[in-house]
Amino acid sequence: MENRYYKEIRTMEITEVKEQADKICENISKVLIGREKEIRVILAALYAGGHVLVEDRPGTGKTLLAKTFAKSIGGQFKRVQFTPDLMPSDITGLSIYNRKSEDFVLVKGPVFTNILLADEINRATPRTQSSLLEAMEEQQVTIDGESHRLEAPFFVIATENPIETTGTYPLPEAQLDRFLIKISMGDNSKATEVSIMDRFMSENPFDTLQTVCDTDHIKTMQEAVREVFVHSCVKEYIADIILATRNNSRIQVGASSRGTIGLLRLSQAYAAMEGRTFVRPDDVRYMAPYVLAHRVIMAGHMDEKKEKTVIRELVDQIAVPVEDWEN
Repeated sequence: MENRYYKEIRTMEITEVKEQADKICENISKVLIGREKEIRVILAALYAGGHVLVEDRPGTGKTLLAKTFAKSIGGQFKRVQFTPDLMPSDITGLSIYNRKSEDFVLVKGPVFTNILLADEINRATPRTQSSLLEAMEEQQVTIDGESHRLEAPFFVIATENPIETTGTYPLPEAQLDRFLIKISMGDNSKATEVSIMDRFMSENPFDTLQTVCDTDHIKTMQEAVREVFVHSCVKEYIADIILATRNNSRIQVGASSRGTIGLLRLSQAYAAMEGRTFVRPDDVRYMAPYVLAHRVIMAGHMDEKKEKTVIRELVDQIAVPVEDWEN
């Protein structure tokens, strides 16, 4: 009786996750035309408590996507334009001596926010890029030896230009591993380009966009998705995928254990957004390229599309569990 009661309560929570997710995605789609799939994946990353790296050439809507997300979900929003001369303290903040109080005063950097847009992150030096590591992993920053907690939810949306673009620095492996997913905006169809012109011709829809939830609601949703059931056979399926990345001739360095947890969390979040209280193998298959492609090092040079293709082909070769995943 207790288990059934718990399951009913959990079903109510997951239903709310789906309803809220649909509302947020619909709101964002008023500004970002033809990006429904990308919007849902990024929202799943937020619900999973992760961070997002968006890569594509300039002018594809990366910054607008981050700003629209921030406005839709409420909370504090700050933007940092990464440049070669940006210093770590420009992000985290620093302590300044106050002559009147004869004491050091903390001047908080833009990292003290709910949603941080790290715009063109790979234009800054690796030293400055790494200043986000502690914040992204532990939701805190250390300034002059003192740790300061960041307010939850803390969500980083970083944009980067392709590494072939002039004036870019490759993100270190440790930095890449902190991003739950890496996603590309991709090219629009002719019909989508026409729809964009129609939507923006008379006014900017971003200016009239409404906030549809708040940060407390997001925290509640993040807690709810952690309760999504994952059958032992699905966990083994995730482990098989991770191990396969470490034993593939086309992959020089496989995914880390952080990738294992990331794939689990993102699958839970996606299942909840679909209105389910349990994870299916299809959830794992769908999310694997987003979670793993940027965490592995290929044996030869490949672009992001080819890396994701390798991951998809690798996943296709692994036997899918057929047990009753719901129980």
